[in-house]
Amino acid sequence: MNTDFLPKLRAEWLGNIRGDVLSAMVVAMALIPEAIAFSIIAGVDPKVGLFASFSIAVITSIFGGRPGMISAATAATAVLMGSLVREYGLDYLLAATVLAGILQMLAGVLRLGNLMKFVSKSVMTGFVNALAILIFMAQLPELTNVPWVTYVMVAGGLAIIYLFPRLTKVVPSPLVAIVVLTTISLFITSDFHTVGDMGKLPDAFPAFMIPNVPFNLDTLLIILPYSAGVAAVGLLESLMTASIVDDLTDTPSNRIRECYGQGIANFCTGFIGGMAGCAMIGQSVINVKSGGRGRLSTFLAGVFLLILIVVLGDLVRIIPMAALVAIMIMVSIGTFSWSSIKNLKTHPRSSSAVMLSTVVVVVATHNLAIGVLVGVLLSGIFFAWKISQIFRIRSEISTDGATRTYHVEGQIFFASAEKFTQAFDFKEALDKVVIDVSHAHIWDISSVSALDMVVLKFRREGADVELIGLNDASETIVDKLALHDKPGAFERLMGH
Repeated sequence: MNTDFLPKLRAEWLGNIRGDVLSAMVVAMALIPEAIAFSIIAGVDPKVGLFASFSIAVITSIFGGRPGMISAATAATAVLMGSLVREYGLDYLLAATVLAGILQMLAGVLRLGNLMKFVSKSVMTGFVNALAILIFMAQLPELTNVPWVTYVMVAGGLAIIYLFPRLTKVVPSPLVAIVVLTTISLFITSDFHTVGDMGKLPDAFPAFMIPNVPFNLDTLLIILPYSAGVAAVGLLESLMTASIVDDLTDTPSNRIRECYGQGIANFCTGFIGGMAGCAMIGQSVINVKSGGRGRLSTFLAGVFLLILIVVLGDLVRIIPMAALVAIMIMVSIGTFSWSSIKNLKTHPRSSSAVMLSTVVVVVATHNLAIGVLVGVLLSGIFFAWKISQIFRIRSEISTDGATRTYHVEGQIFFASAEKFTQAFDFKEALDKVVIDVSHAHIWDISSVSALDMVVLKFRREGADVELIGLNDASETIVDKLALHDKPGAFERLMGH
């Protein structure tokens, strides 16, 4: 038995009780308008998003790989479900949610969470900045065409959030802002938006239900594309949010366990009438900044959410949206990497281009997956280009002028294969050519093909070619794929 298991479990759940309880209250209140809004985006009743947020938060707190991270219904998954709901109805959305959970658990089995190592720091910074912008933009509807008192309340909320910690940090300042502004709103006669204006809150607890869909291949073919999209986007956002929380708390997360946690949460949520979800950077930042660190904060955020909407719905309805808007503005300000603007002058242009491209694509499409994909692709292209530049070939001729030795240094792969081929003089009258790759590495089929072409061209000109210095890995791929020593090699190579 692992003797470290119980102390670690106790620390994750009970190591920060007061901070986790208080932060969970703030997060639960901030989840309500978000979950309702995401339900509207997906075209379903508000309770679908609210129940999902409760279920996903509670389950990921137990099975997830990142203590203190908040997972719930999100816009990233909601936008993918809208057309499915419009065409086939709610039950197909619930079935797709269950299947998405299965696919995410399969991703855990395949250890796909480790792919996060290929996401560069520039992409992460772009992801964070884009989310900060989207979070702020999402507040604009509550700040346009509204009574002047709304602006006063938002300003007051921000003042409380930033100034109250100077007095004491015993109680999270966002929670104080909610309580104070809600109390003040009771004495204001001016019309302003409240949580109750966002949509009807449920008046009963969720119940187990099996999606009413035909259990056949046709149903699978209908929901599979939606489930695959939700699973991929949900895991991507969850794993990137986990990395951000890692940095905020200076503690590690378990990416593989997070895949399982998200999968189990979505699988179970589909059976209580909830939509698919994933980690939420906004609420996760609120949780961390309010003092939440352990699994207890995520668990209680879900529990408090359910109590607030079902038991204390009448009180929740009167919370002014201005209070929650102030909190989300605080989150957007705190999330944005302001140093990245200053770093544009000092960082390599390629890194800045990757960061800015990620921001622009995410903000333009409102799709985090597309933006991150663009960023990762650009990172790969720039990296390949840089590595291809760390390459050179020098040569020396023997005293009798009959043998030339080419010394190859660097990485030979698809991006440097053309430069490799062009470095040789095939028209020089030689008896023998030696290609020394002691300080080079052959990586892929493109480099093997380039090597084949060089060897065969020299042989066609009547020179004997000797290849020396192959390391074990290069020798393996050359022995497996090279054609230059096989019958009809030149014709076969040109036939490719």
